[in-house]
Amino acid sequence: MLRVRCLRGGSRGAEAVHYIGSRLGRTLTGWVQRTFQSTQAATASSRNSCAADDKATEPLPKDCPVSSYNEWDPLEEVIVGRAENACVPPFTIEVKANTYEKYWPFYQKQGGHYFPKDHLKKAVAEIEEMCNILKTEGVTVRRPDPIDWSLKYKTPDFESTGLYSAMPRDILIVVGNEIIEAPMAWRSRFFEYRAYRSIIKDYFHRGAKWTTAPKPTMADELYNQDYPIHSVEDRHKLAAQGKFVTTEFEPCFDAADFIRAGRDIFAQRSQVTNYLGIEWMRRHLAPDYRVHIISFKDPNPMHIDATFNIIGPGIVLSNPDRPCHQIDLFKKAGWTIITPPTPIIPDDHPLWMSSKWLSMNVLMLDEKRVMVDANEVPIQKMFEKLGITTIKVNIRNANSLGGGFHCWTCDVRRRGTLQSYLD
Repeated sequence: MLRVRCLRGGSRGAEAVHYIGSRLGRTLTGWVQRTFQSTQAATASSRNSCAADDKATEPLPKDCPVSSYNEWDPLEEVIVGRAENACVPPFTIEVKANTYEKYWPFYQKQGGHYFPKDHLKKAVAEIEEMCNILKTEGVTVRRPDPIDWSLKYKTPDFESTGLYSAMPRDILIVVGNEIIEAPMAWRSRFFEYRAYRSIIKDYFHRGAKWTTAPKPTMADELYNQDYPIHSVEDRHKLAAQGKFVTTEFEPCFDAADFIRAGRDIFAQRSQVTNYLGIEWMRRHLAPDYRVHIISFKDPNPMHIDATFNIIGPGIVLSNPDRPCHQIDLFKKAGWTIITPPTPIIPDDHPLWMSSKWLSMNVLMLDEKRVMVDANEVPIQKMFEKLGITTIKVNIRNANSLGGGFHCWTCDVRRRGTLQSYLD
């Protein structure tokens, strides 16, 4: 039987032991193990909601524009990404490690240029329709600013062109009344935050907390320049050994490698998220939140929400092709583990940055409403059998840019409270 307990702030004691898939480098191994196995909170700072102090000008928590604790409470406001001006990233080592070999010639030829014009036009139309449907469902929709991502930029450590502002889930995560900007690992995403600054400043002026994680330099030392990439079997072996293209040179993470269930937040070490990045989040969010590392049989780990998508209190979609190594943790807590059906997206449909399993990358509007791809009939039937109403939207062309409904959005405000779903 699943137990749900409301929290009133403060630490409730020992943290769960966190899984570490493998050894880090020689200089970091002992430190990381000691840190992640610690049963004490890493910080004593209070995580009060919305108001940073007792000033009369600070809004009450109920007035805060940012408030979200999980993936399924009733959705009131959301940021939806843009496909406009999306550019193919340069074919660097971190891009190569996160993409499939059949698309490498595409990156080599098109890197630094816009994605195919006709495809982008269709994707833009699909996302506009998605926004209209969200508004019809009573959700406030915010959009990032349009930016020309083809412009080349240079730092002391590298030069690159941009990517897009299509996937706010990758760069932003809301935890309670705080919105956090992630220190992403792709060089083509270094300035992606600029598209969201006007929105975030508005939230900040209205009382939300706003945190930017330490910006990585993205120097060569952050990447394993000799990372061996060959067959899928090789990638399985490397992932199982805890070997990734990103090193532990400095913290980095994509927000989409974290998924929330109230007081417990689950993260994976991936090609774009390292242990230092997860540790930064763990310390920053302690003591009110516990960050757990989980891992999967995945040859190309990047973003958790098409592998392990929590859709309700104690209910999770678990990708059958990428089983979770710590699934017993959830079974012991009484969670319902649902295996989604195989996606039916055609083999010839371009998926430049993702797999077909975007079918399970759904957005919950509340516990009984889900936004799902109009083409994916099998998973629609699965939700309907669960008593969940499906809101069908076609975003097939938008999928090609690397995300489903969950990726294309960042839920800013959901009507709910902080609870524990794992105890």
